[in-house]
Amino acid sequence: MDTSYKVKFWDIRTNTRNDGKGKKPRIVSHTVRWTVGNREKSSTFKTKGLAESFLSSLRQAAKNGEAFDEDSGLPVSMVKAKDARTWYSFAVAYVHAWWPHAAAKSREGMTDALANITPILSADTAGRPDDEVIRKALREYSFLPLDRRPTPSPEIAKAVRWIEAASLQLNALEEAKHTRAVLEALSLRMDGKPAATSTYRRKRAVFHHVLEYAVELEELSANPLHKVKLRKVKVTGEIDRRSVVNPVQARELLTSVTYVGRSRGLMMTAMFACMYFGGLRPGEAAGLRLKDCFLPKKGWGLLTLEKTRPESIKRYTDSGETHDDRGLKHRDDKATRLVPIPPELVAILLAHIRDHGAADDGRLFRTSTGRSFSGSAVSQVWQEARTYAFTPDQVASPLAGRPYDLRHAAVSLWLNAGVHAP
Repeated sequence: MDTSYKVKFWDIRTNTRNDGKGKKPRIVSHTVRWTVGNREKSSTFKTKGLAESFLSSLRQAAKNGEAFDEDSGLPVSMVKAKDARTWYSFAVAYVHAWWPHAAAKSREGMTDALANITPILSADTAGRPDDEVIRKALREYSFLPLDRRPTPSPEIAKAVRWIEAASLQLNALEEAKHTRAVLEALSLRMDGKPAATSTYRRKRAVFHHVLEYAVELEELSANPLHKVKLRKVKVTGEIDRRSVVNPVQARELLTSVTYVGRSRGLMMTAMFACMYFGGLRPGEAAGLRLKDCFLPKKGWGLLTLEKTRPESIKRYTDSGETHDDRGLKHRDDKATRLVPIPPELVAILLAHIRDHGAADDGRLFRTSTGRSFSGSAVSQVWQEARTYAFTPDQVASPLAGRPYDLRHAAVSLWLNAGVHAP
């Protein structure tokens, strides 16, 4: 942008039109004229009031010592305001920029957070759709790459048009009230009750990263989150001790899993055993392959973890399925993790391979059609097994409420046995 401080203003010119002989010329418009450097500029308005207001803004900018853009003739502040994007258009651009670099679960979390934030940063104009329709339009259409967007229904298309028109300018976030409104909304669930601390922190992190990206592109002067002092939620990171099973309870659960369904429980038992005896995450267990296992007939075995298969919604995965093959969590794509496993788990895995074999790609745990078990199916089997292994009071408690709690139990057992945390 070439700028100049050499600015000169002329009087407003009145433009008239002759409607015929004998008639007084009619005023049709008013033109503001000025020069920037040696270049003449003009802008025409329908009323004199609008022209005077515009000229006053130009004079005020010059009086404040502001540089003028030689191409547009406007003060730099006006150029930035004219070129500023709305929050909605910037959020869409942000999704397109970061989508290729994010895992499916990260894409899902990013989209979910932005779908909560965007309605807050919209003006309350006429024709506002229901909040549920707005979030659906954002999650299932706007915040997807162009080649993944479905053909929108009339309802979704109408909601998208409203969002585009009602969205606040991105630079409106320079006002702390808008940033605070977003944080307060993120701290609540849709029903108005306080959101879980982990949920709030995750969505706030997305908001923070979007704003940092805006600062990087010089569309915001600074991250407005740094100016808002919202009460911080204390996070301890501790596991709920009530969810951790002891070794006897863990084995009772694994036995109970075998009684669920005709074959589903039997096919999942070894997967749950990997979470307890090996401390595997559910996605790591889902990605375990035959070639990753060293299973001797006697003694300890070894798992070489290389892949994980986290579950997400199809529109967020690269494969178009509910599971993507990914590298290990918090590690490089090609990194591996060695997991020594006790003879008890070795025997369970050998029996599973003998009875159920492996998929064409070597995966040990899959349905009869070769697909990975869905999260809902795993949860259903697990909850039914809890009713067989526990008393009614224990079933109603947090004890082993999720399959992931088997990993918590494994790590707790190791730490209590003197294994160093790293």
